[in-house]
Amino acid sequence: MKICISGKGGAGKTTFAGTLARLLARDGFDMIAIDADPDYNLHSILGIEEEKIRDLAPLAEMNDLIKERTGADPDVYGSVFKLNPRVSDLPQKLWVEAPDNVKFILMGAVKKGGSGCACPANVLLKAFLKQVLSSDCNVIVDMEAGIEHLGRGTAKYAEGLITVVEPTPNSIETARKIKSLARDIGLEKTYVVGNKVTNDDERQFIKKHLDDVLGIIPFDHTVREAEMDGKALVDCSGSRALKAISKIKDVIKEEMLT
Repeated sequence: MKICISGKGGAGKTTFAGTLARLLARDGFDMIAIDADPDYNLHSILGIEEEKIRDLAPLAEMNDLIKERTGADPDVYGSVFKLNPRVSDLPQKLWVEAPDNVKFILMGAVKKGGSGCACPANVLLKAFLKQVLSSDCNVIVDMEAGIEHLGRGTAKYAEGLITVVEPTPNSIETARKIKSLARDIGLEKTYVVGNKVTNDDERQFIKKHLDDVLGIIPFDHTVREAEMDGKALVDCSGSRALKAISKIKDVIKEEMLT
């Protein structure tokens, strides 16, 4: 399974991505969890202590490495650089062990440039994702919020994309744009997960406006309490959200492995 998780900012995509990775690992899958969001916090959802990643730099900000592999300084505009940099050795060098033997990689994202940014950093990130998504491991990628990353094409090597949505018109519209752009880059398996749903009207609102809904996650105070306590949701027994994500995990396995 090679899955990218996307969605509007604040919809809960990172909580879903990290919890899904841990649950799949507990089912016996070799998992790599990649944080491709510039506002990275996937490590905390995975249950990695801050001390373990305090000095960890995102791949997107490793300027010396980017220059070494692409032949161009990422801070110099208009440079000539390699379009196929060597990245085969990077996954093992960059990952950090998370609970349940999940391998965590802090990739980050290009913070400058617009849609389709052709720059040394973006070329390296795309090559790196292609390498990881071609590995024998199962991969969950927590993408940056919104739709710009799809314009850059960094998700094109995945097998499927899941958009996490809240029961709001803005979140629904973002999901529609994500689905359209995903198919433009060849991602045919696109799904939706509803999150922070408080009642049946909100549940039906999501299902009315979007297809391929894998499941619904109820609003759960445990999610915020876990964040405040620095605890992974997957370690919170009795969580309604965790129970729902576990059911969705089983649906994903059926969808992606058949």
